[in-house]
Amino acid sequence: MEHAGHAPEWAAALEASWLGVAMRQSLFAYPVANLLHLLGLTLLVGPIMLLDLRLMGFGRGLIDAAAASRVLTRFALAGLAFAAATGPLLFVADAKSLSTSALLIAKLVLIAAALANAALLRLWWGRLLPDWDLFAPWLAKLQAAASIALWVTVAGLGRMIAYL
Repeated sequence: MEHAGHAPEWAAALEASWLGVAMRQSLFAYPVANLLHLLGLTLLVGPIMLLDLRLMGFGRGLIDAAAASRVLTRFALAGLAFAAATGPLLFVADAKSLSTSALLIAKLVLIAAALANAALLRLWWGRLLPDWDLFAPWLAKLQAAASIALWVTVAGLGRMIAYL
């Protein structure tokens, strides 16, 4: 059993792997992965926030909810792909300390919650998007507000991890 605060063996082995060493020793690997991770975060959170704000009623009359969803979801999915591909690269460089980081664990739990919220919102309310200007369910608006709060918190936790 692992002791709280001590790195698990798998994390030490991961950090000592060729990839962990390369991420730490390369002049460009970590900074490029970090930059792409931030690009992914921007492409994910920006469009999600715009879509959530639209679902909450902002911009009504300027763009219909279904069109906003079609355009913005593509950008958000691209951002998610960037972040999901680069996050493990950042992790492997410092796996021992990150494996026991309460901030990282909280970030991962909130990412799962935000993705589940997005999936449920789409599943429950997606068919109503063409009529969103006429009828926007209050629960869906609440989910959109929760989405904003979750993703902003995820971004904040990610930034805090770098400095604590």
